[in-house]
Order: sequence, then structure tokens, then C-alpha cells
Amino acid sequence: MRLRQLAVAAGLVGVLCVPAHAEARDIGRDTLPANDGWAAEGAGTTGGAAADDAHVFTVTDRAELVRALDGGSDTPKIIRIAGTIDANTDDDGDRLDCSDYATGGYSLKKYLAAYDPRTWGAAKPSGPHEEARQASAARQAERVVLPVGSHTTIVGLGDSAVLKGASLQVRNADNVIIRNLDIRDAYDCFPVWQPNTGGLGDWKTAYDTIWLAGATHVWVDHVTLSDKGHPDAAEPTYFARNYLRHDGLLDITNGSDLVTVSWSRFADHDKAMLIGSGDTATGDRGKLRVTLHHNAFESVVQRAPRVRFGQVHVYNNRYEITDDYRYSLGVSTESKIYAENNAFHAPGHVEVADLVKSWNGSALHQSGTLFNGFPVDLLMIYNAYNSGSERDLTDDVGWTPALHGRIDSAAAADRAVARGAGAGRIP
Repeated sequence: MRLRQLAVAAGLVGVLCVPAHAEARDIGRDTLPANDGWAAEGAGTTGGAAADDAHVFTVTDRAELVRALDGGSDTPKIIRIAGTIDANTDDDGDRLDCSDYATGGYSLKKYLAAYDPRTWGAAKPSGPHEEARQASAARQAERVVLPVGSHTTIVGLGDSAVLKGASLQVRNADNVIIRNLDIRDAYDCFPVWQPNTGGLGDWKTAYDTIWLAGATHVWVDHVTLSDKGHPDAAEPTYFARNYLRHDGLLDITNGSDLVTVSWSRFADHDKAMLIGSGDTATGDRGKLRVTLHHNAFESVVQRAPRVRFGQVHVYNNRYEITDDYRYSLGVSTESKIYAENNAFHAPGHVEVADLVKSWNGSALHQSGTLFNGFPVDLLMIYNAYNSGSERDLTDDVGWTPALHGRIDSAAAADRAVARGAGAGRIP
């Protein structure tokens, strides 16, 4: 636009005409910069940068996106998303809702009546109503689960590209880039009730907005992830538990490795990011190496992130905490979190010690933490506050990050992230 303005001022409109598409930088062939976190290890992360012209796609609806993804093939490809794509649509592009997926006589009313803990007890749901739920869930999964294969770049065009209702799943794939995209509302129509003999039980949902499972060399940058459209806080309560419709925003599990998540926004959600499958998943040892930098966590209740086993570098992130809050940094089995220069903003009832939660964890390195603008020793305060109920965490996580860009002060990063994190904000 600047060139055209100069041409107009000089009276050269007829001589110099710059097409709009020439003014925007093509980010589809961008690759991860050197040293930018764990995803830069080894050969780095290039996504679909090597794609030939026949495998560069601009897609505007679900059908085009599915064709471009090619079933999660490993063919190098660049997929540009233009406008808003809704995964809950049929092959003609018509909108689908939960009633369109229901089959086998499924209804929520019947499901609730069948598995009420007061009459059903603590057994896992089974029988015709659970079978109908599973069949209905499978029909939705056919539409909303989108597999992403190796050597793939997915980018949003402009500053308003949106993917609604989808679960992008990078499973056993290598070398993937996802950038500049607002991905929202991976809404599960058919949550399953999970009884718990020692408590109330809970509702379990199926879809992470992005799920990395056995994925390696992945760069997620300038994305916005949220429940926008169907916030779980607005859902009813059944069996004394919130009827959750969303799982994680970005989960990194099943031996995934060498991942960088940068300049992204995680918003208005319960469980934001799980790194590690479970306490018994010892095959994750030596993997789950993840870098999180310059991300905004806004109105996130927990898991920002929660880590098992992984070596996770968490630096220059911004946390904006609201009333419904449990913790930010989850220190779990054999986790090795190295946290530097992060800024937290919290209401008065949230204390510094609340920022960390430990389950079988042993160590957390932290430095340069700001809490409501004041420097704090997060580890010292956590240990002092919890000394009567939990074992102290040590500062020695057994490693020091080497792959990273410039690490700013928490105050400088706080301002930069507030301005620049999320979709539509790539410089």
C-alpha cells in the first residue's frame, strides 16, 4: 500500500500499479530460524517449504482443506487458509450440528438417565446408550479430525484466517509448521462420563484443538487457540460436574519431540497444554523437548503447561490470570521445566505460590519472574508455602537450554507479547 500511496502523490498511478497480492509477504515458505528453540535441533524445521507449485493450495472450505491435507500424506505441501473454514460441514458445505451426528437412538437425556451415579454406580458406562454415544461420536470425528502429515506447512492468509470446530492432529509425522491461524472451538458433541470410585467422576472430551502425538520437529507460531463460540463456562452441570466440551488447546504427547511454540495466544480455556501422556509413560524419557516463548496465556485455568518427563524451556511468556484459576506451571513426574523471565498478572486472591502445582515433581528452575510487576523468587515462595504438605522442589533440572533466541527481561517481553502474540500479528 505504501508504494501505491507514493505513486498517487507523484501522479504516477497509470505508470506504477502494485497489485494487492504483491504487497503481502508470502509466509508459506518461511522456515524456523536457526536456534529458535528445540524445533531447530538437527536439520531444523522447514515444513512444506520444498513443495512444488502443484502442492501449494489456497483453501476456503472444509472440502478443499481435506483434499489439500491428502489424508495426512508425507508429500511436501503448503496449505493457505483464506477466510473462515468450519469443520462441522457436510460435503456440500452445509452446516452440521450435534443432532446431525446423533445415531443409534442417542440422546443426552437418555444418557444422563442411564448413567446417573446414584443408580449406575462407579462402573464404566456400557450398554446401548454408551454404544449409541460412541457411534455418534465416530460420525463427528469423521468431519472434525484433520490429519496433518510430514513436510506440511499450514498458514492463514492475511489477518483473519479462522479454522472452526476442527482438531488438527499431527500423529507420527515430522517437520510441520502451523502459523498465523485462529483455531477455535474444537467442540465435542458427545462427551463421555467417567465415574471415579474415589470422587465425583468427570466428563471427558475427545478433541484437542491441536494434538501432537509422536510428532517431531514442529513449529507452532502466531496462532490463536480458544473455545470461542462455545465457552465451557457456559455449559450446564450434570452429575455435579461441568459438562465440558473441549479438551486441550495444544497437547504434546506420545513421545513427541523437538517442538517450538512461539508468539501464540491461548485464551478462555480450562486445560491449555499437556506435555507428556502419563506418569507411567516411561517411553517419553529423553523426548518431549519443547520450547515455549513469547506466548500469551489469557484466562487459562490450568496447564500452561503441565509437564511429565520433558525438558521444557519456558521463557518470555505473559500470563493474564482471571478469577477461575488453579495453576500455571504443572510440575509432574520427572519433568524438567526451565522457566526464565516470565510475567504474571493476577487478581488479589491469587498468590505467588498458586502459580505452581506439583504432582510427583522434584525440580523447577526459575529466574526473572515478575508477579504483578514485582520481581519474585517463585521457587522459594512455592517451597515455603507448601513445605507442610508437599516436598520441596529443587532448582536443579539437570540441563541448561542452549537453543533459543534473545531472552528479554520479563517486563520487556510482557509488553512485546501483549502487542504481538496471536494470529494476524506476524511482523
